Order: sequence, then C-alpha cells, then structure tokens
Amino acid sequence: MSLGARRLKKHIPALAVGLWITLGFVACGGSSKAGPASGLSNRVLASQGVTTNQTFGGLVIINGLNDTLPRVAPVGAGSSPGLMAISPTRNIVAAFDTSSNTVFASDTSTEKAVGNVHLPGLTNSMVIPTAAGIGYAAVPNAVIDGFSFLGAVAVMNFATGGLATIAVPSAQTVVSNSTGTQLLVFSNDSDSMTILSPGAAVPPVDTSCISTPNDSVCTIIPGFNRPVYAVINGTTAYVLNCGLQCGGTQPASVAIFNLNTLTVTDTIPVDAATYALLNGSTLYVAGTSPTNNACTGQKTAATTCGRLDVVDLNSGTVTASYVITDGYHWRMDLGANGQLFVGARNCTNIGNVNIGGGEIRGCLTIFDSVNIKIIIPGDNGDVDGLQSFTSRFITYVAKGGNLRVYTTYGCRDGLLINDFVPFGTINIVGYVGDIKAIDFF
Repeated sequence: MSLGARRLKKHIPALAVGLWITLGFVACGGSSKAGPASGLSNRVLASQGVTTNQTFGGLVIINGLNDTLPRVAPVGAGSSPGLMAISPTRNIVAAFDTSSNTVFASDTSTEKAVGNVHLPGLTNSMVIPTAAGIGYAAVPNAVIDGFSFLGAVAVMNFATGGLATIAVPSAQTVVSNSTGTQLLVFSNDSDSMTILSPGAAVPPVDTSCISTPNDSVCTIIPGFNRPVYAVINGTTAYVLNCGLQCGGTQPASVAIFNLNTLTVTDTIPVDAATYALLNGSTLYVAGTSPTNNACTGQKTAATTCGRLDVVDLNSGTVTASYVITDGYHWRMDLGANGQLFVGARNCTNIGNVNIGGGEIRGCLTIFDSVNIKIIIPGDNGDVDGLQSFTSRFITYVAKGGNLRVYTTYGCRDGLLINDFVPFGTINIVGYVGDIKAIDFF
C-alpha cells in the first residue's frame, strides 16, 4: 500500500482512526465477524516494548478491519518483544524478547502462549517454515563449547520448549524453503553460503559445519560475494550478493541458485542488494551502493541515496532502477494495488516530523508500480515492520517505534480517493518493533 508525500503532522488516536478509516474495500464498506478469544476475525499483532511509563510488554491485538484497539489484554511475549515471525498458515506467531533473549510463541486460534525458548544470544532473523511449531533463529554470538568461534542456528521446539543448535560461524540470517527441509544461512563477512538439513542434525549441538563439513547436515557453498539474503521459489533461490556495500570485492548481483544441484546457474548484476521481494517473474532488489549512490532526480538534503532495481527473471536483466532512501534495506511488502513499500534501517534522517517545517525524510520509500513513481514519505525513523492486506488498500508501517497507517485508495469523508494519504498513528504505548497480520484478509 502507500503513503503520501504529506507529512504526518497529526497522530490520530486509534478510536478516531476507527471512525473514519473504514476503507480498503472497493465498495467502501465491510463488516466484522466474530472471531476467537478477542472476538475479532481480522486481527493484526504489533510487538510492544516497555517504556519509562510502562512496565510490561506484549503483542497488542489490533482490529485490522478498522485500525482500532479492542479492549483485550496483549498476548504475553516478555517485556521487550520486537522481531516477529509467523508460520505460512498463520497458526503460530513468535516474538523475540530482547530483554531475556527468549522467543515466545502463541497459538493464533486461541491467542494464548504455547511455549517459549531461551536463545544463546540476540537474533535479527528467524523463521517458522511450517505449521508444525518448529522455528529457526540465526544467533551470531552464540557460544559453542570447545570452539573459538561464535555463531549458530537455533532449532526451537515451541511445544516442548526444547532448544538444539547447529554451529554456523557468525550466522546472521536464516531463510527456509517451504517445507523446512533446507535452510540457507548467511554469515557476516563471508563469501560462502551454508545450507543446512536441520532434520538430520544431532542435538543438542551439531558441529557438522565445523568438524565434518559437506555431510548430510551441512553443505558450505563458496564462490559468492558477501551473500546476505535469498528469496526461495520452489527449487530456485535468488541469492543476494551484497558485494561492495558489505565489504566485498565485486559489485552487487543476484545469483540464481538451484537447490537440487546446489549450483549457481546464472548471475544478474544489480546496483545494490541487501533485500528483495518476488512478484511473479519480477524480482525487486534494494540496497545502497557505495559507488552509485547519488540522489539524482530528488530534491533532498540527503547526500546518499539507495537504489531499487526491477529485475525481469525471464530475460535475466534489470529493466528499471529507481533512487530511494539509503540505509540497510531489510523489509519489503507489496500492497493490494501495486504499491511496494521498501524499508531500511540506519538511513539518513532529515528534519523532525514532530516539529515540522522543511524537508522530513526517513527510511521508508514507496514505489508506485502502477503509475511508476517514487514517493518518499515525510516521516523519520527506521522501518522495523511492514504489513499490507489483500482486501484493504492499507499498509501498517512499524517505523521509529510508532505504528503508522497508510492508504492509497478508498473512501474518506464520503469521497473516493486514490492518492497517497497518511491517515495517522495507532496509539500503542511503547516501542512498536514489528507487525504481523494473523488472518488472511
């Protein structure tokens, strides 16, 4: 979905938002059915951390039909939950509590906790590949007894609270295939990609990647250029070579990798590559190049800008490239009417949305793929989470600790609108670190 170029000068209270943000359906209407414990059928969860004025955290339940906060208690997830992961069937959602290094899992049908697993360190990447209640987290600073290096992939069994680890030096990011039988693991400052078969790992600590590499558990694939992430489609992985941005020796590229033969079949040069989203035969790739980072075409005080490349996978070429905000891009979401939200962290922030006046800029870019234009919203802060919907022209953005609501099409004050309109903020007390929709809607 999309946001407007207008600044978010007003933080609209959640109740007020609910009174007039009923759009998203083409008919400008809709109704809510009774749901599970909260009584809602269109539920969204936002991870809420503690503040100086609040001594508890949790996962706040939001009515995704009208952007209001129902009178229900948050789902327990520690005191400072942030990063979230959800299973493809949306039956299990998990949140990482930074204050305790614990992952809390909940059953979405009951909105109750089903277990938690204590990790051996912090994580910025975790996945729940199936409905079975098994999750995986990359823990770059995990201590492996008997070895001098740090790093592992934690295997989390939420039903039993069990934890096993597979030692992978400096494991930073983990990506899974659809069945959870193959995990792609990316490590800091490495030109290799590690492929794990977690079902064959021997608990409690499997060291196959160190003591006996290339066995049934661990296969190390060299020859990449600072790979950091991958998008998997069937038996093909589109591996992002971050290259120069991440300290590599070559420009960025996308390596097309066959998961059956474990070989690279093609390489597509791009401007920069830290995150990507696949839509049919189009791969959107974002990053910030240290050599090609001019803000050409934008009126901004920023001296460094990122790039969004549109890759046609049929031809294996970049068909378009756009100037976007800089930073380390790590979030993307494509809304119902072709609005691609691209989020980064550690970007160039300009101005202050709370004060107003002059240019205001942060880590969010919107690419309107229908009208082919770039929109830089007037808002500050890192983008921690994005969530759009299929039946509403709305995107939730966890940005700078706030939960913003943006729309591109719908009804307001009885009129049909199709421009970028920032509706405001859902007033959640505490830092909002991520956002996930429980229900398909």
